[in-house]
Amino acid sequence: MRDHFEIRDHDAAGRIGRLEVPRAGVTVETPALLPVVNPNVLTIEPERLREEFGAAMLITNSYIIRSTDRIRDRVVDEGLHEFLGFDGAIMTDSGSFQLAEYGDIDVTTEEIIEFQRQIGSDVATPVDVPTPPDADRERAERDLVTTKRALADAEAAETGEMLVNGPVQGSTYADLREEAGRHAAAADLDVFPVGAMVPLLNSYRYAETVEAVRAAKRGLGPGVPVHLFGAGHPMMLALAVAAGCDLFDSAAYALMARDGRYLTVSGTEHLEDLDYFPCSCPVCADHTPADLRGFDDGETERLLAEHNLHVTFEELRRVKEAIRSGTLLELVDRRARGHPAMLDGYRALLDHADELERTDPGSKDAFFYTSHEAARRPEVERHRDRLARLAAPDDLLLTESKAPSNHAYDAVWRVKPPFGPYPPALSETYPLTAEVPERTDDAAQVAAAEGVVALAAANPETALTLGHNAWCDRALARLPERVETENLRTLG
Repeated sequence: MRDHFEIRDHDAAGRIGRLEVPRAGVTVETPALLPVVNPNVLTIEPERLREEFGAAMLITNSYIIRSTDRIRDRVVDEGLHEFLGFDGAIMTDSGSFQLAEYGDIDVTTEEIIEFQRQIGSDVATPVDVPTPPDADRERAERDLVTTKRALADAEAAETGEMLVNGPVQGSTYADLREEAGRHAAAADLDVFPVGAMVPLLNSYRYAETVEAVRAAKRGLGPGVPVHLFGAGHPMMLALAVAAGCDLFDSAAYALMARDGRYLTVSGTEHLEDLDYFPCSCPVCADHTPADLRGFDDGETERLLAEHNLHVTFEELRRVKEAIRSGTLLELVDRRARGHPAMLDGYRALLDHADELERTDPGSKDAFFYTSHEAARRPEVERHRDRLARLAAPDDLLLTESKAPSNHAYDAVWRVKPPFGPYPPALSETYPLTAEVPERTDDAAQVAAAEGVVALAAANPETALTLGHNAWCDRALARLPERVETENLRTLG
């Protein structure tokens, strides 16, 4: 683990951490949102971002500053913090976004790193190549070679206390993302953005976003701070944190406001379509949609931007509390119900349940089964793995009901979908204290059947009888032939 980043709490791959930013003399609690500040257009003053919204860190573009005559000399003279009026930490981008948009920029990594150091940036960025999604593999590999050279140039630069980003590229090729992450983590760099995500995020390709993040994380390892470049919509923050991201930068609050769009945790609304505000932030508490439509364009844009930031920071606080209480995946599950693309992202995340299980706490307050996706959560996989280590008696009854008052079995264990069987001594331990609906779905029954399979495989000499509550055919078909079954409903 790098000395400047300390992880305090875990849930799934999400974590609460402390990122020390020595040049700014501050420690930023993660997950953290970095509002994007355009040095030419201050939609919301940076001082207000810190005092009213709680932003401990922001991001601005050093390439724009360097390329704009009317502000460059002033920023060099005053320093970036004084120019923006912000006493928190400031990260600067390098012009890589402009490179992706326009195909060329007139600055090298060596030059832009030195410029970022000169103006007082706290976290600098090299000129990497953001390869877009769906680029052909040859281009992705070629761009990655260029990005690796940029990282080497950044590593060699004189930076003093300034932290330096090590972007992870690779387009939509998981193996290239993993390789890029491994290469970046081996360098003497500090923060690791997963780059070129904006096209995926703007297209609601959340499943592919999750795959890119998980691939990068496999290469980076567990102990480094990870920044998801271009991610700032409140709808997807819980998912991105659960996938393992620590930092986010949002231009969405301002860009959406400019277009008359109103952000919520379940999607984006157009101001012109709203009769009521479903929010109690200061903007929404003091105004109606009609009020905002009646102001001049500048005032409407400013107030919408403020709301967009309020709802985004509120969601980030909700995510942190979910990590602390061990309910992050339940929050992701709720958010997944707001948009089909979010559901795709959640399902993609659960494809990596074995990876999530490595950092997911072994004990929490509660497990709520609220959708069939919950049958794939890491807690279920962990219980199944533990079943394989349990010794069972010669003749064992597994049942969803209470133990019969008279029986000839050596022991009776309970069965609880989606986890499967467990001995009575574990009944008060997490996650077997889970709240599950009485009407279990097929996914929970199939998962429980897999638990029976694991127990049977670990105890090949044990005679097993399963009393089930009308399990579906798919679940029963999973069971080994030697497992006797009784439908408890037909038995009354």
